[in-house]
Amino acid sequence: MMKEKSISASKASLVFFLCQMISALDVPLDLSQPPTITQQSPKDYIVDPRENIVIQCEAKGKPPPSFSWTRNGTHFDIDKDAQVTMKPNSGTLVVNIMNGVKAEAYEGVYQCTARNERGAAISNNIVIRPSRSPLWTKEKLEPNHVREGDSLVLNCRPPVGLPPPIIFWMDNAFQRLPQSERVSQGLNGDLYFSNVQPEDTREDYICYARFNHTQTIQQKQPISVKVFSMDSLNDTIAANLSDTDIYGAKPVTERPPVLLTPTGSTSNKVELRGNVLLLECIAAGLPTPVIRWIKEGGELPANRTFFENFKKTLKIIDVSEADSGNYKCTARNTLGSTHHVISVTVKAAPYWITAPRNLVLSPGEDGTLICRANGNPKPSISWLTNGVPIAIAPEDPSRKVDGDTIIFSAVQERSSAVYQCNASNEYGYLLANAFVNVLAEPPRILTPANKLYQVIADSPALIDCAYFGSPKPEIEWFRGVKGSILRGNEYVFHDNGTLEIPVAQKDSTGTYTCVARNKLGKTQNEVQLEVKDPTMIIKQPQYKVIQRSAQASFECVIKHDPTLIPTVIWLKDNNELPDDERFLVGKDNLTIMNVTDKDDGTYTCIVNTTLDSVSASAVLTVVAAPPTPAIIYARPNPPLDLELTGQLERSIELSWVPGEENNSPITNFVIEYEDGLHEPGVWHYQTEVPGSQTTVQLKLSPYVNYSFRVIAVNEIGRSQPSEPSEQYLTKSANPDENPSNVQGIGSEPDNLVITWESLKGFQSNGPGLQYKVSWRQKDVDDEWTSVVVANVSKYIVSGTPTFVPYEIKVQALNDLGYAPEPSEVIGHSGEDLPMVAPGNVQVHVINSTLAKVHWDPVPLKSVRGHLQGYKVYYWKVQSLSRRSKRHVEKKILTFRGNKTFGMLPGLEPYSSYKLNVRVVNGKGEGPASPDKVFKTPEGVPSPPSFLKITNPTLDSLTLEWGSPTHPNGVLTSYILKFQPINNTHELGPLVEIRIPANESSLILKNLNYSTRYKFYFNAQTSVGSGSQITEEAVTIMDEAGILRPAVGAGKGKEDWKKEIVNGSRSFFVLKGLTPGTAYKVRVGAEGLSGFRSSEDLFETGPAMASRQVDIATQGWFIGLMCAVALLILILLIVCFIRRNKGGKYPVKEKEDAHADPEIQPMKEDDGTFGEYSDAEDHKPLKKGSRTPSDRTVKKEDSDDSLVDYGEGVNGQFNEDGSFIGQYSGKKEKEPAEGNESSEAPSPVNAMNSFV
Repeated sequence: MMKEKSISASKASLVFFLCQMISALDVPLDLSQPPTITQQSPKDYIVDPRENIVIQCEAKGKPPPSFSWTRNGTHFDIDKDAQVTMKPNSGTLVVNIMNGVKAEAYEGVYQCTARNERGAAISNNIVIRPSRSPLWTKEKLEPNHVREGDSLVLNCRPPVGLPPPIIFWMDNAFQRLPQSERVSQGLNGDLYFSNVQPEDTREDYICYARFNHTQTIQQKQPISVKVFSMDSLNDTIAANLSDTDIYGAKPVTERPPVLLTPTGSTSNKVELRGNVLLLECIAAGLPTPVIRWIKEGGELPANRTFFENFKKTLKIIDVSEADSGNYKCTARNTLGSTHHVISVTVKAAPYWITAPRNLVLSPGEDGTLICRANGNPKPSISWLTNGVPIAIAPEDPSRKVDGDTIIFSAVQERSSAVYQCNASNEYGYLLANAFVNVLAEPPRILTPANKLYQVIADSPALIDCAYFGSPKPEIEWFRGVKGSILRGNEYVFHDNGTLEIPVAQKDSTGTYTCVARNKLGKTQNEVQLEVKDPTMIIKQPQYKVIQRSAQASFECVIKHDPTLIPTVIWLKDNNELPDDERFLVGKDNLTIMNVTDKDDGTYTCIVNTTLDSVSASAVLTVVAAPPTPAIIYARPNPPLDLELTGQLERSIELSWVPGEENNSPITNFVIEYEDGLHEPGVWHYQTEVPGSQTTVQLKLSPYVNYSFRVIAVNEIGRSQPSEPSEQYLTKSANPDENPSNVQGIGSEPDNLVITWESLKGFQSNGPGLQYKVSWRQKDVDDEWTSVVVANVSKYIVSGTPTFVPYEIKVQALNDLGYAPEPSEVIGHSGEDLPMVAPGNVQVHVINSTLAKVHWDPVPLKSVRGHLQGYKVYYWKVQSLSRRSKRHVEKKILTFRGNKTFGMLPGLEPYSSYKLNVRVVNGKGEGPASPDKVFKTPEGVPSPPSFLKITNPTLDSLTLEWGSPTHPNGVLTSYILKFQPINNTHELGPLVEIRIPANESSLILKNLNYSTRYKFYFNAQTSVGSGSQITEEAVTIMDEAGILRPAVGAGKGKEDWKKEIVNGSRSFFVLKGLTPGTAYKVRVGAEGLSGFRSSEDLFETGPAMASRQVDIATQGWFIGLMCAVALLILILLIVCFIRRNKGGKYPVKEKEDAHADPEIQPMKEDDGTFGEYSDAEDHKPLKKGSRTPSDRTVKKEDSDDSLVDYGEGVNGQFNEDGSFIGQYSGKKEKEPAEGNESSEAPSPVNAMNSFV
């Protein structure tokens, strides 16, 4: 099942134009005209008393009108009321009631008059009333005790407000009370119970009145309802009576319907034409009655009748006199019925049959104003002129009043005035202003020149020609600029100047000229019409039967005009597709994965363009999986017995016999064709038809030798192609189409190369295919130049001016004639290099690395081609700090389009630059503007190129450094900061030294011996400090900077023996020596400056007698030595604790110790660093591992990158090979000011802690 719909946007525009056609002739605002009321407040204007009152009155006219007001029929002097103001250039009144003035003081009937020298227009009578939302009157509400099954009415009786309130019932929890056929709210707001049930018992039936105008809600006191059930009532009676009593409450008895509202058997209702008619019947009864409505002697109006409130309310919208009559409601249950007849009479306030329209006449012309209205009762017509009853207005000999018509004869300029027609009866009035404007004006066309209209082929085309003139001009239409006048049945000429082409064709495309003329002159206007190909769905979605969990796919392949952009939307059951990832929307299909039962439905493909819309639908049916064993499905067998019948010049009928379906129904057949004359052996898609169809009428092209074949398609796939049909050669004909993709682009400054895509073989429609190439210079009144060329795709026009626009068209022709008139395209002759350079080049330096350049655009005539943009060449001339030039490397920035400024990033600070600007077109660059010199200001310098520390002594170090690779200005000084580091990597006090910029070395004196120091070094300009580099070094110990001391002893020429001793010791006991022997002893230390040592000679004493006891082997001596060693160990521990006094440090404090030394906290009393440092020993905080906030690092090598000296960016590098790196066994990850990574203590530091 499939259906397709198409809607053309031009049909909607047709309605718009036809509405325009019947509108009055508007007078342009630059011509004299009487006033016209354009905006006014409604006749019955209810205002919010909490806001200012705004009474609108706007009008137009020439000269601009002045405004005045009446109130309750007398002049309203606005100047005497301080609360009332009139808006400038307007008649709108604003009444200020926010300062305590009551809105009731301004109740009344207001009327506005707009007046100028040509007449006066008046507004409706505007009745101003403030909104009212009074409180509920207090009343004592008794509880309602009701027997089960009885009817009940809860009265609301809301306060009378303006406008009337909206009524609803809720409980204490502000929840709406449930309503049904049994319980419902009437039109008067009362709550009706047809019969009460025990569940109706509650104490919070509350009626609410909502006054929308003042946004307030009033609440009635809660109403209590108590329902007594028969069972509980009988239990109560039985408990109070003896066993002999047989009395009891009767069970709930059913009863026939009785109307609660309206009462009686008949009633009357009067309603006004155009309003909503509401009729109501609510009945009591048990079981609950059902309401039915009929109109006696007629039918309820279709499309305007609605039933509300469980069919208790009959609603008819937009009632007319035909809706008068008797309406009968019937209430029925199982016990009977009752009815009520409402006699409805429809009256009518006045309504227009013909409202008077503005009349523009030239001197001496005749005209009429007609004012016709109807109503019930018939309204009376009265005329006013300039707001004054016409009977007492100044007489005009050219005017004659005849009931509802005023006849004008031989008018003069003094006849200009505004006439008011008043139609009134007892139900209301109508007031219309219509002016008579006497003017003598030559024609003018108001439609914009060269306006483009686009329509779809085979749909109406409406081309506008809005005009004005007095006398009224005559309109004529011409095809083209110098074509013949349009006549005949193929065109419709509307009174408002619109030209309608009922069925536009592709050959309707072109220029149309509208000519307006009267006795005072003539004028003309040209507009363009383009007729587009319709959008079509060439492969439509097909009916699908899909098993659960399978995959469904719908196709929607479209063909559209290449100049229109289509959008494809898929709907399911006329709603958006479910938000489910199983639905996959492709370019030309919709796929549903893992199909479920809820995917059943109709799927619609809608294709929209700006001009038309088409759609196609198909149904998806989801079925259960087949029972096992599964049926084997296969592709269908190819169709058989192809036959050609009904041969005509442009069509033929093809029929075939389907092959075997192979358990899967054939969904469609694909028809292909072969052109044996032009492309033998190549098969092309022709069309496809549903699987139920075995014949098709095929459209043919001339001069093609056709063969056809058919392919069957089912859910499994496509069959093999059928055997080809017999051949059929169609007759030759004129070409149906012209070459596509016509372009005109010059390859040289003096030529125009016209190219196109040639027609394919079968498109030629006959032998002798050629092309007629035509061109002429655009915007020059010149004739077309044409040439006929062979079947090629290019033609070169020589001798053209440089880069001028040309109108080009290429028409196909063959031996039988020409193709339809082709459309024109715009091309350009060849480009040449631009002639002039951009002028007024200005440079604004924003900062040291960024500048903005401005220039004046080159006139388009001097560009001599398609403007591509502008190129800015800029290069560094020299650095202002070095005064030395380097190799000039020009940089280029391109700015696309007609841009007149650009930003130059990545400049080097404190440098001199030059730049020029050139315009670029498709041919190349134009001449350069004069070089513009500009200079960048100073910036911060890069880090010093190196920092070396040499010549360590006990208390001094020598520092050497190199100047920054990029000074970025004049160096003012160097900043050196340093601080000691102990064995636990804690940082000591930071010392800062400022060094003159011309220095390259420094000797630091008065340092602590055998102490490691960390140095931070950076350069400064007047702008600020640059990035810093860091280095570490230590002073030596005992002139040797001992790290790992060694003691060696040797006798004579024997080998040296070596012992490693702790660096904190100053003695060592040599054991195992031979008595009476000379020894040489050497003490050496290895430091930064290499290995140093000193030697001495000594001789051991003579050998002792054998009876002498070796004291070293005596127990008492060994015990004494152990005691002495233990005492020394205790003393060392005490010294160590005293040295590190200050207590334990939390991890947080360790981390804080690694912050930037410049922002370490200082104690106010002693100025030491670190919040927890010892005041006596001045110990630095323990060292942690937090990365510094500024992330400053030492720079290994120079890197010529913008990052190094750009604003606000520091390079980040790792450091290797430092002194710490040699002994810690770890690599410093991010050495920074006041911070480094935690690492194992070196042996030297371990020894120093015990010194």
